[in-house]
Amino acid sequence: MTLRPPVEPMLAQAVESVPGSGVLGELAFEQKFDGYRALLFTPTGTAGRLLVQTRRGTLIQDRFPGLLTAAQQLPAGLVLDGELVVWDQQAGQLSFEALQRRAAARSRTARGLATSLPAYFIAFDILQQDGTELLNDPYRQRRARLETLFATHQLSSPWTLCPMTTHLDKAQEWLESWTDMSGVEGLVVKAMNQPYRTGYRGWYKLRRRNTTEAIIGAITGTLTRPQLLLLGRHDPHNHLRPIGRTTPLRPEAAHLVGGNLTAADPGHPWTGLRFTSAWGSRDVLDVTLVHPDLVAEISADTAVDRGGVYRHPVRFKRLRLDVTVDDVPRLRACPAAAAG
Repeated sequence: MTLRPPVEPMLAQAVESVPGSGVLGELAFEQKFDGYRALLFTPTGTAGRLLVQTRRGTLIQDRFPGLLTAAQQLPAGLVLDGELVVWDQQAGQLSFEALQRRAAARSRTARGLATSLPAYFIAFDILQQDGTELLNDPYRQRRARLETLFATHQLSSPWTLCPMTTHLDKAQEWLESWTDMSGVEGLVVKAMNQPYRTGYRGWYKLRRRNTTEAIIGAITGTLTRPQLLLLGRHDPHNHLRPIGRTTPLRPEAAHLVGGNLTAADPGHPWTGLRFTSAWGSRDVLDVTLVHPDLVAEISADTAVDRGGVYRHPVRFKRLRLDVTVDDVPRLRACPAAAAG
């Protein structure tokens, strides 16, 4: 049976460390790129054109004309799973913000952006070849097919083969060194004998996390029992700018933080700002502003916008009562007024 969009991709669950191979068997480690998850479909015959589907099932190929032009490199009846990324030529790095611009562009604008912000498709799985489904094949065989596809057809830009290794030492090197580069945020761990199960969280994602500090500027919940912490940093002009929020606090952490919070004085720098429940969400949080004199030590992944805003919730580790807000790293640029 030929696969047609929409197809639910297989998903990954977040973990803190590499799962043991005792249960999963031999493991494969792929580099995790910070882009848009996408499935790519080539027509099964001479008619039709390339289709690019997002994780949620939307077709977006018209926003990436460079991929349509390069589709002639690909054979018919093919379905690939991968990550869409965009290279910002001016900044000289992969850019999630640039990817958002490309994804929102239409017709003439999309063609114009294709030159300055070229898109690439990083393939990490093959779900169909020559019109034949491969979902029940183990990952080991699908990966071998994918590598052969790239070699046989000499696929080149914008098609890229996702780096993979079965060596833990190599994977740890990637996690420690490659994640210093913009656009690479960790590893995806897969079992070599796994079939592809659509919509199932059967893979594991491990993001590199860094420990740093931020200023507590607002909370959800109450002053005595906060639930989330809204965090900020000073910009070069000494303005306190929102940079993100924590995951829900554990009871002991909430008790500790609540015992040190004080209500905000008039003229708090975030007066009138709205804070959303997640990055890119429109759901507004009910927050209480607090006196911005407490410093939180946090654990955060490397997905940070150019303005310094964390795209994923960070984890609260402890209060740093031994340091002041002047010791907190400053922003290099001013992020947007509201934090996600």
